[in-house]
Amino acid sequence: MDKGDLLITLLNAATIGHVFHLQSRSYAEHKALNTFYSDLPDLVDSVIEAYQGRHGELIEYPDQVVELSEYKDALDFVMFLKILVEEERYVLGDASEIQNLVDEIAALIDSTIYKLTFLK
Repeated sequence: MDKGDLLITLLNAATIGHVFHLQSRSYAEHKALNTFYSDLPDLVDSVIEAYQGRHGELIEYPDQVVELSEYKDALDFVMFLKILVEEERYVLGDASEIQNLVDEIAALIDSTIYKLTFLK
């Protein structure tokens, strides 16, 4: 996976989270996903802007379509993102300021997993 693949997946994750939010029958899940899809775009935007500023290049993005049917529920989707970020974060390099921004995305994912798992 390259940086464009990772970042477009995270940008699209906000839309997928929003759809799961709209389909939820659980108030706790509905609220957890609201925070997730509301906060994620700004966090990803910060990573992209910092990366492009540091490296003096614009990132190219692939076309990407994600099927909701790939995930059994919202928790399954957010767990996929957790693994993705853990495994692919270093395609963005090891600059601490960029990795700190990625940590904020990881923290949002972890918080969302907590809420989806324990707050019913």
